[in-house]
Amino acid sequence: MSSRRTIRCAIYTRKSSEEGLDQEFSSLDAQHEACAAYIASQRHEGWKLLPDRYDDGGISGGTLERPALQRLLQDIKTGGIEMVVVYKIDRLTRSLADFARLVETLETAGCSFVSVTQAFNTSSSMGRLTLNVLLSFAQFEREVTAERIRDKLAASKRKGLWMGGNLPLGYDRHPDPQRQELVPNEAEAKVVGTLFDLYDRLGCLKRVAEEAGRLELRSKYRVSAAGNASGGGPLSRGQIHHILRNPVYIGRIRHKEKSWPGQHAAIVEDAIYERVQQKLKFASARLRGKSAATSRSGDASSPLAGKLRDETGDRLTPTHTTRRGRRLRYYTSHRLIAGGRDPSGWRLPAPALETAVTAIVADHITQSAQEHRLLDHPDAATADVARSVAVTLATRVPREQALLRDLVASGTISRSLIRLEIDQDALAGALDVQPKDLSEAALAIAAPFSLRRRGVEARLVAGDRQPAPDDALVALLARAHGWAEELRAGTPLSILAQRENVSDAFLRTRIQPAFLSPRIQAAILAGTQPPELTVKALAKNLPLDWSDQEQELGFSAS
Repeated sequence: MSSRRTIRCAIYTRKSSEEGLDQEFSSLDAQHEACAAYIASQRHEGWKLLPDRYDDGGISGGTLERPALQRLLQDIKTGGIEMVVVYKIDRLTRSLADFARLVETLETAGCSFVSVTQAFNTSSSMGRLTLNVLLSFAQFEREVTAERIRDKLAASKRKGLWMGGNLPLGYDRHPDPQRQELVPNEAEAKVVGTLFDLYDRLGCLKRVAEEAGRLELRSKYRVSAAGNASGGGPLSRGQIHHILRNPVYIGRIRHKEKSWPGQHAAIVEDAIYERVQQKLKFASARLRGKSAATSRSGDASSPLAGKLRDETGDRLTPTHTTRRGRRLRYYTSHRLIAGGRDPSGWRLPAPALETAVTAIVADHITQSAQEHRLLDHPDAATADVARSVAVTLATRVPREQALLRDLVASGTISRSLIRLEIDQDALAGALDVQPKDLSEAALAIAAPFSLRRRGVEARLVAGDRQPAPDDALVALLARAHGWAEELRAGTPLSILAQRENVSDAFLRTRIQPAFLSPRIQAAILAGTQPPELTVKALAKNLPLDWSDQEQELGFSAS
């Protein structure tokens, strides 16, 4: 009689908080012991406990970015585990979307999932149905909890209470920990007053930042509960802009788009605050208007000025030229401006580069929020709130040049890749979180990048390229099919050429698109054709073989 097949089992345990993890017998140990006992009871079915432990302590179930879970999934993919055992289903995940991905990964690897306190497993269809129902309730509970926390936060702010987060420059927490109030910090309040006076007088963030540096004004110095120090450095334009827009300095507490009378004292007069807001609003409108196009290079009309370098480390400097009365802006490698020709130097069209960087930053913020990668240690409440704020922030980036300038700290462009570093303080200020809470992944971006020639036009391709149908190509394709139908119906080519007022030879080249491979035609209609594909490229004598056409016109073999 053949022996029963051995089923290799792994136990996964998780605890959301770090409380009690330092005890000799923690919650993780209790979960592991219960699961080990269950596996022992299934010894007659061939179950065998593997020696490795997969424990995640102090990590929320709202994210899959957990060290032990990732190690477990890797071992499952390599075929070393055939059964995952957990104490309760919510130890694995509280997200229905994440659970669906986990089940797909398990099924692909031929691995099952068992909860020892809930009598079902994913080896049967009924077990999977029950899991989905229970997990839906777990996710519902998590979302209701997050809503309750948000409602309490909003209600508390309407009462003028300080509900935590980054302490603004100029204020400290109330010495009584039971009172959720701010108290002015006299030394820092003078710095804030100076910044408002400077902007009221100068009306330019760049000049205010320069003057603040000359006066050695510093950002707020903070020490976290864990003893980590941050701040205390020179004030950036992003930080100054955030300070000038913050109504906390006139004694109000902001919540989203509204503000309420706070229970703390104001340190800036209403009159100067309102003057500064009007000047900021005017400056923002000027950036979006036509006058921005006529401002000097390197000013606010070039939000990436001083931010980017090429692969040699040379700074990309804003330049411009006038052609037929039009002012054309570029970002140019500085060595090309200083003199001499250098084939490795960049001369990139500024609007296209700014649009590409804007899309990359906005997509990165949105995707990081959706995948819970913004915060270093997200939990159910903060992750959902941060995601909502981040989505709103992503929609603002394409509309506000000043915001793009503040968020992008630096970047490097090479022939195939663009790397961007996000300003930690600016992003934290925009999301209303502490800089130390942001994850490293949220502050670094890497995206594909290339500059392609399209006739006399240079076109940037950066990030995940979105479909962009070319009106000229689509129109040519439509006309070509119309002419081809008439030819099939018996209309002579010469009659068609006479009617279109072109030569026979010209019409022959323009009919060719009707006989392109279906893949090329579908790409033209969908807007996914190679950027260098032009009407002129289609007017050449193209081969009849479809694969030869695709190769000649720049379509990959895949």
